[in-house]
Amino acid sequence: MAENPPQLAPETGKDHPVEPSILADRDNKPPVRRGAKRRRNILILAVALVVVIGGVFLWRYLSSYESTDDAQVDVHLYPVSARVSGYVVRVNVDDNQWVEKGTVLVEIDPKDYEVAVAQAQANLANAEATAQSLNITVPITSVNSSSQLRFTASGIDDANAGVAAAEKQLTAAHAQLEAAEANDVRAQDDLHRYKLLVDKREVSAQIYDQALAAAKSSTATVSAARASESAAQQFVQQARSHLAQANANHQYAETGPQQVSSTREHVQALIADVEQKRALLEQAQLNLGYTKIVAPVSGEVNKTVVVGMNVQDGQQLLTVVPLDEVWVTANFKETQLKHMQVGQRAEIHVDSSGQTFKGHVDSIAGATGPLFSLLPPENATGNYVKIVQRIPVKIVLEPGENRGRRLRPGMNVVPDVYLK
Repeated sequence: MAENPPQLAPETGKDHPVEPSILADRDNKPPVRRGAKRRRNILILAVALVVVIGGVFLWRYLSSYESTDDAQVDVHLYPVSARVSGYVVRVNVDDNQWVEKGTVLVEIDPKDYEVAVAQAQANLANAEATAQSLNITVPITSVNSSSQLRFTASGIDDANAGVAAAEKQLTAAHAQLEAAEANDVRAQDDLHRYKLLVDKREVSAQIYDQALAAAKSSTATVSAARASESAAQQFVQQARSHLAQANANHQYAETGPQQVSSTREHVQALIADVEQKRALLEQAQLNLGYTKIVAPVSGEVNKTVVVGMNVQDGQQLLTVVPLDEVWVTANFKETQLKHMQVGQRAEIHVDSSGQTFKGHVDSIAGATGPLFSLLPPENATGNYVKIVQRIPVKIVLEPGENRGRRLRPGMNVVPDVYLK
């Protein structure tokens, strides 16, 4: 039998003898199936794709909001102080009690202030009685004097017009008298001529009678005209008398302002005294009202006053915390404000209760927090080190979120502001 040819090494293809045991082991291994290898590659690819897609979604989610743990609940505290001094007779609230706006919290002994009000009322009544006894009517008298002055001035004008009209009537009456006298002279001459003619029987007696009647009529007309002229002269005299009276009234009216001004200073002093007494009465009534200290807003009360204290005006007695008006102050890093805007919705996670409240960005502070401190930092030095600053952001709650008043000022919270 022919011997088997020598086996070549698979790496080099050269003639190297191979151990028969090695060949036997290789021949005994099962062949690797090509389908299983393909499924393994697909599985690895699918896992990698899921990881990439999940990473993308995770990155988009984490970049869709900004969060900070440097945040707390804030509110405006309302200090309640006394506006008058006195002895505290009643405290109507306890610590941490909820009160409504306008509730009487503390009462100060009002007796001293009631006496002050009564005294102020008496002083005012005395001043008003003094003013009434002197019949102080300077403003009315001044107006009446001005009106009377204008009235008398118009009376002078009317009197002047009356004089002018009377003089014109006198002139007209005089002219009528002259005309009547001229007509009478002509009528008398006609009567004389007709008398001569009737004696000679050259005209009839009827014509003479007509001439006689005309002469008598003209004589009567002259008498009437003369009487009219006399009456017109009397009218002129009356009009001039009225003018003289109007001038006298006007001169008297002109003395009215001088009479008013002679007592004006004294009157002004009395009026000022009445106003001063009225102002003192109003102040006394205000002080009496200040003995009852009321809540300026609705909220919970923290008190430092007890019955029996003698308080001074301006001394703080209570503090009202309006829990319905709380907000969140979140100190975000300046690098987190790139896409933050007013109106973006937010979620506030409370450390104490684990609750989450909804809100929105109300405003962003105009400066960083350190600039509002007593000694703000000065960076214009040679040792400046850049530090990321924080800027306060005000987040307000949506209506009805703090219905149970669980948020208290000073609580630590974690707000998430959604940028998209």
